[in-house]
Amino acid sequence: MPNPSQPLYDVLDSGRAIAGWCVGRTFADYPCDRQFRRAVEREFEIIGEALSRLYRLAPEIAARIDGLPRMVGFRNRIIHGYDAIDHAAVWGVIQSHLPKLLAEIETLLAEFGLG
Repeated sequence: MPNPSQPLYDVLDSGRAIAGWCVGRTFADYPCDRQFRRAVEREFEIIGEALSRLYRLAPEIAARIDGLPRMVGFRNRIIHGYDAIDHAAVWGVIQSHLPKLLAEIETLLAEFGLG
């Protein structure tokens, strides 16, 4: 099996960056700070692309990530629908889905001795 470590590390790195930037911030901060929004959106683009690559590289590992197709679709909505991004939806993903995704990635890296 090809080594899936790079896309897993990319997801972890981008996800941790988003989580770190959100410490001490609320949704009220998000729509008002263009630089913050764009940085978060870019990291979600990387997460979605890395998950897509992981699926092509190691589908049996990718299948263990809950919601992987939704995260790839989320990336596509951000890129292709850049002019109609729902800030509340992005914030919801940060709050509800990102922590679980990071935990899953950390588990996979540890399980496969990649961490």
